[in-house]
Amino acid sequence: MKKQAIVIGLGQFGSAVARSLTSEGVEVIVVDRRQELVQEASSYAVRAICADATDEQTLAALNPGARDMAISAIGNESREGSIIVTALLRQLGCPFIVARATDRLLERILQLVGAHEVVNPEQEFGERYAKRLAHQGLLEEIPLSENLVITEMKVLPFMANRTLAELKLPKQYGIMVLGIKTVEEGVEHIALPGPERPLNEQESLLVVGRPGSTRALLKEQ
Repeated sequence: MKKQAIVIGLGQFGSAVARSLTSEGVEVIVVDRRQELVQEASSYAVRAICADATDEQTLAALNPGARDMAISAIGNESREGSIIVTALLRQLGCPFIVARATDRLLERILQLVGAHEVVNPEQEFGERYAKRLAHQGLLEEIPLSENLVITEMKVLPFMANRTLAELKLPKQYGIMVLGIKTVEEGVEHIALPGPERPLNEQESLLVVGRPGSTRALLKEQ
């Protein structure tokens, strides 16, 4: 049985979430007060509703308690609306609620009124992009815990035409290579790393280690 989700708010973040969930096989119901955005979403959502989600009867009619999740993507459009929608979703029994916040105060309030997870996409993007600017060669960093991160990084010049066996990254830097990413004709491929396979600068590495380990390696370029 397919998962079902309600996405409330069709700004850039909400639309992106709704489209991505749909592409992953989730049945998505979208709600927004703006008719033009609802009309656009009707091309991919199983239901696209033009309504005010802060109205309890409107939200109850969507039966959020029977869905797998709901995403309140209202954010900056209406702080009050974001809080009301999150509280109503919790009251109506939604099993998993994700709410968008635009600052720390709103994040705390949304947690208090019932959000299981709060996201701040602008802040998260800003932090990730700052890391890329500060550490040339770092493409993406995903925390697994306080002491462990997965990082995508470019193959650095000093690594080109050398093998993982020669580089001895676990011993020298405390990082383990999980995969090697290549792009051929616009399609990404990830292969398991062979210790005797030479690297080239057109590839990137997926590595796991402590937060500072990869940055120490990047300083070698």
